Amino acid sequence: MHRGDNWVNVREGSDRAISRADTKAEAQAGRETARRDKVEHVIQNKNGQIGQKNSFGNDPRHSKG
Repeated sequence: MHRGDNWVNVREGSDRAISRADTKAEAQAGRETARRDKVEHVIQNKNGQIGQKNSFGNDPRHSKG
């Protein structure tokens, strides 16, 4: 997410940034942390809207079969 002049990685349920970057592309390195921790990785646009979501955890199955 974008805060002030930086892009930050924030773990869900926390307001504290776990890392900061000058560019959005650099901040997306948080994807590797999400993959390792098997959690969802959400990339927000500068205006706060969700731009992309990637899930690396145990997703519940919503379809039959």
